Amino acid sequence: MADQSTAKDPEKERRKIKSVSKMKEIMTTYYIEAKTARENGKKVAWITSGGPVEFLIAMDVIPVYPENHGAMVGASKMGVGLCEKAEEMGYSRDLCSYARSDIACSVTDGGPIGGLPRPDFLVCCNNICGTVLKWYEVTARFYHVPLFILDTPFIHARFSEASRKYVVQQTYEYIAFLEKQCGKKMDFERMNEVSRLAVHGLRLWQEVLDTTAHKPAPMTAFDAFFHLALIVTLRGTKIAVDYYQQLLAEMRQRIKDGISMVPNEKYRLLWDNLPVWYRTKWLSDKFADHQACLVADTYTSAWSGVMDLIDENNFIETGAIAYSSVYINVSLDIMFETLKKLIKKYDVDGLVMHSNRSCKPYSLGQYDLQQMVMRELKVPTLIIEADMVDERSFSESQIETRIDAFMETIKK
Repeated sequence: MADQSTAKDPEKERRKIKSVSKMKEIMTTYYIEAKTARENGKKVAWITSGGPVEFLIAMDVIPVYPENHGAMVGASKMGVGLCEKAEEMGYSRDLCSYARSDIACSVTDGGPIGGLPRPDFLVCCNNICGTVLKWYEVTARFYHVPLFILDTPFIHARFSEASRKYVVQQTYEYIAFLEKQCGKKMDFERMNEVSRLAVHGLRLWQEVLDTTAHKPAPMTAFDAFFHLALIVTLRGTKIAVDYYQQLLAEMRQRIKDGISMVPNEKYRLLWDNLPVWYRTKWLSDKFADHQACLVADTYTSAWSGVMDLIDENNFIETGAIAYSSVYINVSLDIMFETLKKLIKKYDVDGLVMHSNRSCKPYSLGQYDLQQMVMRELKVPTLIIEADMVDERSFSESQIETRIDAFMETIKK
């Protein structure tokens, strides 16, 4: 008979998402392949999370994402040591903690997987922030490798025809850059297949996210943060498509079986900004204690949110528009429209905004957005101050007090 102190709670086990083990298996294989790429005659490119990875997949290049690695650093609670190392090297604490932790990993071969594989070249797209430009320039100098920068104009009101032509022209320059680095021409039939798989994967991912519109939700935004990895890292591959088909089937079965991630779900919340990677479980449990489920977020929907702008049969032209239109490359007015749609779609009772010390583009306008949401939509809003990787910016007692007060407001 199992010891009662170690026996598993049957109800908790029932709520666990079974696909998690498959995701871990895929990501382990992915990093092994990236680490052994040179031995197997493959090239590795480091690319920003908002960058057009489909072209790398089509050229048989293994994409590696320093930001994904930064998230792993945060989840592994290794962020403080690595950030402090970068600060000793002269980098300001005000700099993005993804950048600081990854820069330190390059020097020390540190982090949860012993550092990232050495890149053959770098691809940087500034649709997520301006920090990546200098971060990737520093990295290019450190590794002595070429760097391609894709510049996407900020969208204030609409994406102009001149801007579209500008990004499309750069996309062809990007293809030429890849051909030079890989020593072969782009196979456009292969590129078309990758484009179809990318769009298919995005549609499946959005369908997974849409399952949380059901009451009660079969998963939370905290689960979505974990399962997002493949739509970023392996977008355009059959591996990603197959995985999201499996995950979607599991979510639909959970709905049929009446399995909710939060027991007795009563309140539904929307999350804004990146996760607090080192405290996702604590935050999830804290909200669950109030019978509150984070059913959606602006972060994991950023990729599939621009899906309707892509024509899979004309990816080069339409992809330029989609990559320029991601959530944090647009004005506050456009962000507000996105928030309105999410609040309505998922029928949320409140908005939780992570004022992220590291991510200025994501956080800068949050107080204005908070006022817009509360004034026009009458939805209660909470702002918590933290950092996505650096635990020194997290005050548990302060955040706990704010969450408790916020939930009392919603319950009235």
